[in-house]
Amino acid sequence: MAFVKVGSLSSLPPGSVTEVTLGEDSYAVCNVNGELHALAGICPHAGGPIGQGALQDNMVVCPWHEWAYDCRTGENDFDPAVKLDRFPVKADGDDILIDPQARA
Repeated sequence: MAFVKVGSLSSLPPGSVTEVTLGEDSYAVCNVNGELHALAGICPHAGGPIGQGALQDNMVVCPWHEWAYDCRTGENDFDPAVKLDRFPVKADGDDILIDPQARA
């Protein structure tokens, strides 16, 4: 599958995260100082919605139990062996695009 538009850059300022859904899958798109990152949107701890969490520096924090993941690597801050899948993401003008079939 090719890149798919999931949102607009103007609605995702630096320091924010958003949840996007494609089909049955959820993704978290983070804007860390102008750099976009896309992660699997479900926390492996208890199924929380990562994209509804908060961004603290480069860490996205699950709103359910505060598990934190590095947006750049997908790694959990406490146990790096616990990882969220990462997906290719890019901006094209004001459009945010991800490739949901490819793993970064």
